[in-house]
Amino acid sequence: MQWSKEEEAAARKKVEENSAVRVLLEEQVKYESEASKYWDTFYKIHKNKFFKDRNWLLREFPEILPVDQNTEEKAKEFLWDHVKTNAANSFSRMHCATMLEEKNHYKKSSVLSDGQSKAGSNFSNLDSEEHRKGPLKPEPFPGSNATFRILEVGCGAGNSVFPILDTLQNAPESFLYCCDFSSGAVELVKSHSAYRAAQCCAFVHDVCDDGLPYPFPDGILDVILLVFVLSSIHPDRMQGVVNRLSKLLKPGGMLLFRDYGRYDKTQLRFKMGHCLSENFYVRGDGTRAYFFTKGEVHNMFCKAGLDEKQNLVDRRLQVNRKKQVKMHRVWVQGKFQKPLHLTQKNSNLIFSLS
Repeated sequence: MQWSKEEEAAARKKVEENSAVRVLLEEQVKYESEASKYWDTFYKIHKNKFFKDRNWLLREFPEILPVDQNTEEKAKEFLWDHVKTNAANSFSRMHCATMLEEKNHYKKSSVLSDGQSKAGSNFSNLDSEEHRKGPLKPEPFPGSNATFRILEVGCGAGNSVFPILDTLQNAPESFLYCCDFSSGAVELVKSHSAYRAAQCCAFVHDVCDDGLPYPFPDGILDVILLVFVLSSIHPDRMQGVVNRLSKLLKPGGMLLFRDYGRYDKTQLRFKMGHCLSENFYVRGDGTRAYFFTKGEVHNMFCKAGLDEKQNLVDRRLQVNRKKQVKMHRVWVQGKFQKPLHLTQKNSNLIFSLS
């Protein structure tokens, strides 16, 4: 739905009023340094009863499901053919230039002494032995055998986790990671009757801390779900979070985003004295919320090297018939993909291994 000019002007005025008085700096520092404590308290009080299960996820984000295996295999075949063609072209360009060098090298090697020849033979045997052993296998990690991997950041009590796990029952090759920096929230997920350790790994993690390792290597995720999470992070730290998450995606992987939009009824309801900075507020329980524009979302994810596939403002009118109250809801939703680049370096590597 579209807002009238009058409705948008009224919303802008309301925000100007409720952000006129800012929270004291020392209190802002406390809300930042003790953020996990406030969320732990939240989940201790509400358990998994506060938020409804997000059964709408698959409707908005069908990318959560693994692609059809036949389609995936065809894509792999096309990619491999493309790489082999590039490698062959590279070889044909280099072949003539290197033939003379190889001839000279052969003449030099033919005059080697017997001792040198034997030493070379020994090195050759060693090289063959190492080649037979093959490269060292990477250490196994949760979900290392999966072919499709999803990470939900800020999983809370599992309102996205369990609808996703329910769907993935028919896709045993898939694996779901989920994290939250509230240990209480993660414990709620792991103690749920529908939690399956064979297909899910829940762990405590602060996405603002770049130095913290994930329980899996970079560049392996097909999907990252970032739903109503980024808004709870200080605006100065958001770009760093998105940059780090981008590294976790494999080429072609998708980051799916949905969060509060500018002038959502939640923003308009804040009283004076709850504003931390522009469009960033603290609730009575100490948890925080930022309200995005479409442009801010675009800039943030594109700066992280992702390609924008969708970026829209979702405006809806909710009516409380009992109280006869109209409420304007505003969300920003986006889909951003990690580019798939075939570099000359990749081609040479594959050619050398073939």
